This record gives sequence, C-alpha cells and structure tokens, in this order.
Amino acid sequence: MSDQIRPPAVILAGGQSRRMGLDKAGLKLGAEPLALQIAERLKPQVSAVYLNAPERHPLGNRIPLLSDAHPDRPGPLAGVLAGLKRFAEGAGGVTHVLTTPCDTPFLPSDLVERLVASAERGTIVMASSGGRTHPTTALWPLTLSDDLEEWLADPAHRRVFDFAARHPARAVDFPPFEGPLGLVDPFFNINTPEDLATAQAILGSGTA
Repeated sequence: MSDQIRPPAVILAGGQSRRMGLDKAGLKLGAEPLALQIAERLKPQVSAVYLNAPERHPLGNRIPLLSDAHPDRPGPLAGVLAGLKRFAEGAGGVTHVLTTPCDTPFLPSDLVERLVASAERGTIVMASSGGRTHPTTALWPLTLSDDLEEWLADPAHRRVFDFAARHPARAVDFPPFEGPLGLVDPFFNINTPEDLATAQAILGSGTA
C-alpha cells in the first residue's frame, strides 16, 4: 500500500472508561501506555496517528491530540467526527480516516491494508471477528462529515451502529491468533483489571 493511499488514524480515547475506573489510554501495558502501544502498531500502516482525547491529556507530549468539538463528550462518534473534520479538505488524496478504540492492543498488522482494499466512496468499512462487527475499528469516508455533525446535534444519537445504518457499510473479517491461553480475538479489548492481566500475558508471550 503506497503512502498516497494510506489513511490517517485516530485512536479513540475521549470516553470516561467507567468500567476500568481510570483513563485507559494511559494505562500501562508492558512498559508503555496502552494508547502508545496501539499507535506503534498502527504507524507502519497509516500516514499519521492522532489521539482523540481531551486537551492537556498527559500523552499529548508524545502523540498529537485531536479533541472533540462537543464539550459533553458524547461517545466514540464525536471522535470519528473530529477525525473527519480534521481531514475534510482531503489533502494529499486522503479520502478516509481510520478509527480504533484505545483499548484494543492486538490489532492485525494487515488491518488497514484489508480495510482499504474494500473501501469505496461513501462506504463505511468495519472490522469484524468471530461473527461480531467492531464499528469503532473502521474506515470512515470524509464525505460523511456533515451528516455526522448534524446527527450528533441530537442528544439521542450516540450509537455508532445507528449512524452507520444510515450509509452503505460492509465488514471485513479477521481471524483469531494463537495466544498463550488459546485463540485470541485480534480486537480483544481491555475493560477490567482481569482483561489487563490477560493482555499482559499475551504481550509477554510474544504471540501478538
């Protein structure tokens, strides 16, 4: 995949991480914060990596921040919108923005390549695994920016699937990989201290 068609990536960390009880983006996985682990995984696949997080986030000195325009932090769609608006001019031939949550540390090395291969104008391309679609790990057309901004103006409009249903969308399936305790979903996400311990074991095994 050439540099000209690599999309920029936005790691979504604007939420409040209620189940974990602290900021997941800065949570240590191995020696590095979780968001930076994900950024390193994405860098070979994309043109740039941004962190969707509030202004003055502690990681802002290590990764460019992209803050929500909505002060009430209305969920992942606000981070998607921030990415779409940041690249709305389509500079350098950019047509899509990749998003992924800040708590999925084992993203496939061919994630972007395979999503881009299925991309078409106006079509949202989402990752899936094990029969489940992951709508926040997705490639979003820049052409959806205005519609998403209007959609989020209604406080009842917060679910990613609801917005995606308004537009052409497709899913690309990714297989599991073998971890130290069995097969691992490549979109395994960390929500609890137990999940973090599992992720540490997977990382330490060198299988991811």
